Amino acid sequence: MGLSMDHGGAGGRGKKQGGSQLWKKALLHSSLCFVMGFFTGFAPSSVSDWTSAAAATAGGLGSSHVLRALGGSANRSLLAHGGAGGGLELDTLAATPRPLLVVVTTTESAAAANGERAAALTRMAHTLRLAAPPLLWVVVEAAADVPATARLLRGTGLMYRHLTYKDNFTAADAAAGKERHHQRNVALGHIEHHRLEGVVLFAGLGDVFDLRFFDQLREISAFGAWPVATMSRDEKKVVVRGPACSSSGVTGWFSQDFSNGTAATEASTARPREVDVHGFAFNSSVLWDPERWGRYPTSEPDKSQDSMKFVRQVALEDFSKVKGIPSDCSEIMVWHVDTTVPSSSSQAQPSTGNNRR
Repeated sequence: MGLSMDHGGAGGRGKKQGGSQLWKKALLHSSLCFVMGFFTGFAPSSVSDWTSAAAATAGGLGSSHVLRALGGSANRSLLAHGGAGGGLELDTLAATPRPLLVVVTTTESAAAANGERAAALTRMAHTLRLAAPPLLWVVVEAAADVPATARLLRGTGLMYRHLTYKDNFTAADAAAGKERHHQRNVALGHIEHHRLEGVVLFAGLGDVFDLRFFDQLREISAFGAWPVATMSRDEKKVVVRGPACSSSGVTGWFSQDFSNGTAATEASTARPREVDVHGFAFNSSVLWDPERWGRYPTSEPDKSQDSMKFVRQVALEDFSKVKGIPSDCSEIMVWHVDTTVPSSSSQAQPSTGNNRR
């Protein structure tokens, strides 16, 4: 009886030891499988997966760079636009990311232009939607006109900035271009403050563009200029003004009048007094780092905070800094329709003349 009890005890201990060894082996096997599976999950299954993963990573860096350039604040249309275009030509965009194109549009605050503003902004929005991203639309207008324009901009699907100001301008100031000059300075101040690095284009509501023009703008490293065909809204007059070019280099400036079926041309190698705001673009970093492109137009920077005047002076300082668009400047890619609303004084002149008769 005692032997059976001793035998049974030994057998129980043997079973416990055998079960303990099996449990340890199972635990070791499971741990090895977990470690192998963990590291296998990081390895690409094929070369194509590795390539797509690298492209996706590069694309993510490009998107975050745009967000940082925009000061960390982006509206919903930016996110929607980025999501829609994120898969287009991903490999190409990852290899050579496009520079940001900053399009500045000023508006007319005169009462006579209120009815035309919405239609003109809608037309410009449809044009800019056809341009390749990234593109930022900066719209500047008087504070009183904000609500209607804000609703319109939210529905464009474009990445935009809506800037306003409280300064008051008379109808005579608007007709003389003082208000638009102020609006452009407001836009340039915003670009400089937020360090929005890219190519700045001034696009008026009356401007019409060849879509190839936007691609060529992104090739500008310092300044760019091109011929502009200016048409008057009330007169049958077309004048083409712009740079004369040779192999993308600007050699002079010309003006050609096509009114009345003629084509009188005036060419000169001398610098004009000022560059047409509709006929040039520039790299925005010149606003905060002008020495990158050469010396200042004067011995000291402009202390008046007139950034628009400063940029125009720098553009005309040296032809070698200006890139002609297109390369030989022989093709018109921008048409400007003069939509300036006449001042009240100029509108009253015809009636005065009729009374004299």
